[in-house]
Amino acid sequence: MTKPTYNYEQHPHAEKRKQTGPVVTHGKIFRTAKVNAPSDAEAPAKSINDRIGLGITRRVGTMWAAYAFFALSLVSLPAAIASHDAIIIVAWIAQTFLQLVLLPIIIVGQNIQAAASDRRAIATYDDAGAILEEAKEIQAHLNDQDQVLSHLIDRLEALEAKITSELQALKK
Repeated sequence: MTKPTYNYEQHPHAEKRKQTGPVVTHGKIFRTAKVNAPSDAEAPAKSINDRIGLGITRRVGTMWAAYAFFALSLVSLPAAIASHDAIIIVAWIAQTFLQLVLLPIIIVGQNIQAAASDRRAIATYDDAGAILEEAKEIQAHLNDQDQVLSHLIDRLEALEAKITSELQALKK
């Protein structure tokens, strides 16, 4: 009989995963959710354009910006209505109102979706960590079983040897 020879080796990604944590998004910067990771304010943007874009997105992507843009769009509404021209009124709706007001509202919605996605990513990360720990427990259990099986195999081999030697002694 052969004894179990399996030796568990943890996948290298498991330790790396513990160090980095799940990837979450805030604006356009991707970072890990670990406590020691830099916050968005601390994470260096890649270029001046990235910093400018992120700053504008953070300021425009609020409901207060949507309210301000709505008020701004109302400035040209009386002139559009006074023209009595359907094309000018449609152009005001499409080019002024919709573009100006919906932009920050869409950004707010995207931020809410990104936050939900971050929560899902963290939950998935936590689930994967729990599964990894369960797998380690299974490996430890299997290791214990391997030791017991090895002990039983040793006893069985000793018993076989004893029976074989007694049978040979009886034959003589």
